[in-house]
Amino acid sequence: MVTIKDVAREAKMSVATVSRVLNGSGPVSEETNRLIREVVGRMRYVPHSGARSLITSKTETIGVLLPDLYGEFFSEVIRGMDDTAQRNGYHLLISRAYADRHGIETAIRAMRGRVDGVVAMSPDLDAESLLNLPSTIPIVLLCSVSRGNEIDSITIQNFRGAREMAAHLISLGHKRIAIIKGSVRNHDAAERLRGYRMALRDAGITPDPLLERDGDFTEAAGYSAALQLLALKKRPTAIFAANDSMAIGALSALRESGIAVPEEMAVGGFDDIPLARYMDPPLSSVHVPIWELGAKAVTLLLHGITHKNDHARRRERVSTKLVIRRSTGGEPAERPPPQTLNREKVSV
Repeated sequence: MVTIKDVAREAKMSVATVSRVLNGSGPVSEETNRLIREVVGRMRYVPHSGARSLITSKTETIGVLLPDLYGEFFSEVIRGMDDTAQRNGYHLLISRAYADRHGIETAIRAMRGRVDGVVAMSPDLDAESLLNLPSTIPIVLLCSVSRGNEIDSITIQNFRGAREMAAHLISLGHKRIAIIKGSVRNHDAAERLRGYRMALRDAGITPDPLLERDGDFTEAAGYSAALQLLALKKRPTAIFAANDSMAIGALSALRESGIAVPEEMAVGGFDDIPLARYMDPPLSSVHVPIWELGAKAVTLLLHGITHKNDHARRRERVSTKLVIRRSTGGEPAERPPPQTLNREKVSV
């Protein structure tokens, strides 16, 4: 394995000069810089990341803690984070962390010395527990907020989005509108439930506890909740699921039960994951710019890293938009045009 000493010997320079060129940490002439980089390329030298981090006090790595790694929502969030991180010369270290206080504190402490900062997406988390961590670690809290201004955070416009979806269903003449809720103690779920209830009250409709069904953001929970709603003596005529995964599960249960959507039951979701537009029928949803959510989180964290965590903390909110498709009776939103395959003729 080629070492920095080998590069210095070949370039007839000191190890310190080679180090300054590779780390951009000191004045070096243009000719010296060109010569050393030419030798580095010819010898295919790759700096040891551990040794480099000891010199620069930077790992050029961002830690990401997510409550789950499954599903389109999380894959889109990760894609936005990774695109932004790589564009700025960073890489991601991703871990699934359980939402309890001990679990996430343990995960973040395990990343100390291995990352320059952490994005923690844990809506169930009591954010105040993060304040017990060393203040030198920049942290961005995603989809949750702390009571004060000690931690940078990014949230989704949950209340407004849910209120608009419920209001849309009411505008179609629905009065018995059910909701499949998200996880207990989940910030996003609580805000979406609050928006749903407010829309009902705005229309003079008293929320019915029988129409509020528990869920955990999974397809299985949506499927089960939809069957429970169909078993009621007085069924709802519309279902609003607190995320698209549960809405997709609900659509499956309705299809198996022979319930026509939207003629007998309208269905709306939240997040507008890429799969939503390809459902049958296409799913109406509250659009969240998921890629941008991940990108914004990394951008905010890089700001904290650059300022060595000595900066005014920010609270940002990602806006939502109602997207109406056929599952609630609207016309389907545009789908990407089918790609034409270029088939080359093969001569035998």
